[in-house]
Amino acid sequence: MKVLWRTGAAGLLCSLLLPALFLSGILCICLVVLLWGVRLWIQRKKQLRPAGRDGKRPLLVGFFHPYCNAGGGGERVLWCAIRTLQKKYRNVTCVVYTGDRDATGEEIVEGAFRRFNIKLIHPVKFVFLEKRFLVEASLYPHFTLLGQSLGSVFLGWEALLKCAPDIYIDSMGYAFTIPLFKYLGGCRVGCYVHYPTISTDMLSVVRNQDTRFNNAAFITSSPLFSKFKLVYYYFFAFMYGLVGSCSDVVMVNSSWTLNHILSLWRVGACTSVVYPPCDVQTFLDIPLEVEKSTSEYSIVSVSQFRPEKDHPLQIRAFAKLLKEKRVGQEPSLKLILIGGCRNQQDEERVNKLKRLCEELGVSDDVVFRINIPFEELKRHLAEATIGLHTMWNEHFGIGVVECMAAGTVILAHNSGGPKLDIVVPHEGRVTGFLAEDEDGYAETMAYIFSLPPEKRLEIRENARRSVHRFSDQHFEETFLLSVEPLFK
Repeated sequence: MKVLWRTGAAGLLCSLLLPALFLSGILCICLVVLLWGVRLWIQRKKQLRPAGRDGKRPLLVGFFHPYCNAGGGGERVLWCAIRTLQKKYRNVTCVVYTGDRDATGEEIVEGAFRRFNIKLIHPVKFVFLEKRFLVEASLYPHFTLLGQSLGSVFLGWEALLKCAPDIYIDSMGYAFTIPLFKYLGGCRVGCYVHYPTISTDMLSVVRNQDTRFNNAAFITSSPLFSKFKLVYYYFFAFMYGLVGSCSDVVMVNSSWTLNHILSLWRVGACTSVVYPPCDVQTFLDIPLEVEKSTSEYSIVSVSQFRPEKDHPLQIRAFAKLLKEKRVGQEPSLKLILIGGCRNQQDEERVNKLKRLCEELGVSDDVVFRINIPFEELKRHLAEATIGLHTMWNEHFGIGVVECMAAGTVILAHNSGGPKLDIVVPHEGRVTGFLAEDEDGYAETMAYIFSLPPEKRLEIRENARRSVHRFSDQHFEETFLLSVEPLFK
């Protein structure tokens, strides 16, 4: 009986398995044919594009940047990259895929000039996307990385259907769109990585059960949840490496980012460091001299109001500095927080920071300046004594460079780009300071204010001399060298 039962079970299994395998094979073939048909259709659309005045079809270079009107360092890279290509290639038309439907193309370009002092040579074509909400973090309270990445694929599909470029550059970190444009769009693909979506540091945070803005306390307090999240992170890191390895050209913004991308994507042959463009010359034009006696010193922070920037640390450290009266009663101190708000979540974050100021009793000493013009930014930096930065593992830190170029004494987080690339000795001389926690920041700020004005001037001069390697000109040279394979 047992033999008959086993024979019957095996027969039943085969009778079910073989049709299932056959059906799966047919479905796979249909899917391949469908995708190949889509690719041919997209290629046909490219060929039907009208020719330019010279009779040649212009080369379309698409930049995937859903938040191109945000006003942060990533947007400065975008507009400098577009201006650089317009200078170099006459037959190139730049396309920007954006979800900023609340502004016209002219308003976006004007905003780039107002915020960054960047004037484009030729018009830019904007493709306005309707499904940007799919990459909003608020849509995915759990499994945020995976949700946003899959959402970016659908957003990328919308972009590809609306305008298929010849060259595709992901300039905002949506790596999951790269294989879509490469294999379906038939594009040469490149990317500029500001910050890896996942990093070995993030894996370490979960493994060590450290509480951070992206690792909630209820997870760190549970070994089971921590292990589950670690498995999820390893799976996502594998997928991230897979899609990233499809790139023909990879540009990263710092040594810190380079190390993580090399370990995840393993595409060292086509990866290079391209420091982001900082408008150092504009800030270097600010006169630098020994500080005169004043009734008020200002501490300035320049960064978007995002959770990873850790503005609460700045406020708490500043409150501790005032509370312990490490610098005496006079002169008085002001903390000026300058940054951009991208959406309602950022605005709510600013309101929370204002409530924190009230709780700590420093509301009268903290000033918020949101989405301000470039000239006002220059004025605040010119008047500041200390430039403040608190983001853990900041990928680069354009705000840090701008503060140094403007002549402030920089105090940055002891990690990431500031530690490895920016706030480093120049010709053996100090260019700024690093700290990690509330006490460290408060103590270092007190130390900076205790220095003689002549000593602070020496540090400011050293910092200024060190930032020339982050200029627009240096970015243009390294960017063109990196993307050259895409234009061959």
